[in-house]
Amino acid sequence: MSKLLIALSFFVAILSLSTTAQAGSAQLLLDARTGEVLASENPDELNHPASLTKMMSVYMVFDAIRAGKLSWDSPVPFSKHAASRPPTKLFVKAGDSITVREAVLAMIVKSANDASAAIGEKLGGSEEGFAALMTRKARQLGMMNTTFFNASGLPHDQQFTTARDMSTLGVALMRDFPKEYELFATKSFKFRGKTISGHNNLMYRYKGMDGIKTGYTNASGFNLVSAVEHDGRRVIGVVMGGRTAASRDKIMERLIDANIRKASTGSQLLVSRSTGVQMDLARLGDDIPVPASRQSALAAVQGMAGATGTATDATASAYAPSAGNGAELVAEPLQAAATAQIDPQHTASTPSMSAERKWQIQIAAATSAQAAMDLLSQARQKVGSPLENLDTYTEMVTRNGVTFYRARFTGFETKEEARIACDKLVRQRYDCVLMPARG
Repeated sequence: MSKLLIALSFFVAILSLSTTAQAGSAQLLLDARTGEVLASENPDELNHPASLTKMMSVYMVFDAIRAGKLSWDSPVPFSKHAASRPPTKLFVKAGDSITVREAVLAMIVKSANDASAAIGEKLGGSEEGFAALMTRKARQLGMMNTTFFNASGLPHDQQFTTARDMSTLGVALMRDFPKEYELFATKSFKFRGKTISGHNNLMYRYKGMDGIKTGYTNASGFNLVSAVEHDGRRVIGVVMGGRTAASRDKIMERLIDANIRKASTGSQLLVSRSTGVQMDLARLGDDIPVPASRQSALAAVQGMAGATGTATDATASAYAPSAGNGAELVAEPLQAAATAQIDPQHTASTPSMSAERKWQIQIAAATSAQAAMDLLSQARQKVGSPLENLDTYTEMVTRNGVTFYRARFTGFETKEEARIACDKLVRQRYDCVLMPARG
């Protein structure tokens, strides 16, 4: 364990020294139905998000409302800190409050920094605490190169993102909150007798565009995330580091015009951008001050976990990105499982395997046996009949000093039954790995 801690400390130090972000030009157009990148330029270059940060702040509000932690009419008090945020802002005085709905509209339309800070304090206890929650959620969504330090996007030298990550967040907003997402098309709203108008000018004149967010600071340049639906095609465009708002908008127009016909038609959105590497990064905790590149993160995590090679469809990691109980999940490349030390005495429950029961599925690997069993219980409650009469078990695995617990259902008589259960788990936003049961 001491070696692992030393490796982690070294990893953090290297990242802190070597990773910088500048207002560099970056763009990406994503097919929101398939996840295919239709066009890109510097999609993984680190840039400051500016007010694109508020996309995640709004996502967190939607999530809290769905969980019953907030309602649209809940009061959002303004502390001295929130009221003192620089413009753009609503100019609400310290000690006053607004509703959650007003705060969300202010973040979307006005890009209000004071409302963002107030929401952060409401949900996270402090804006810094909220930023840590935002970062954790970003990693759960698959945004490996994003780190948040405030709720608004006001300048912070260690607050980074990429065009690829912002496209992931855009899809997540539409996919996870389709009704609430419609608020991003709001052109203006009434606040205390005044009409507050937006400044996402391209949305108001480009056919099929229904959001999402603009952003600007000196450090970031002019940023924009746009969502367009046309003839059944759904795309997310990201432009970062624009020199002016007008030039940024023109780049976005050209990006969409030239590539939207490459997108797929249909009605479904991309299910998930989560990755096994992202789940391993979550295990490292939120103390990492800056994100790693995809390549260096993968290499570091695999080195610490003793993994060999990247995950493919055949050796994919299993995890439950929306389990929601706070358990830290560990991505486990299955091809490395043969080299792991397995302790059968630490299984939470031992399955009864017969010759007729030939298939099992794994939904996650957690940092404790109880967390793994909790994930299995939650999955059973959500999916229902395909999992009701199956055995559940966890299996402790230790590799290079790292211990985790596989969470599995077993008892499928045929591969097809296991596949049907996997399909239903995926529809509930779990990932699922199908494999033969061991005797």
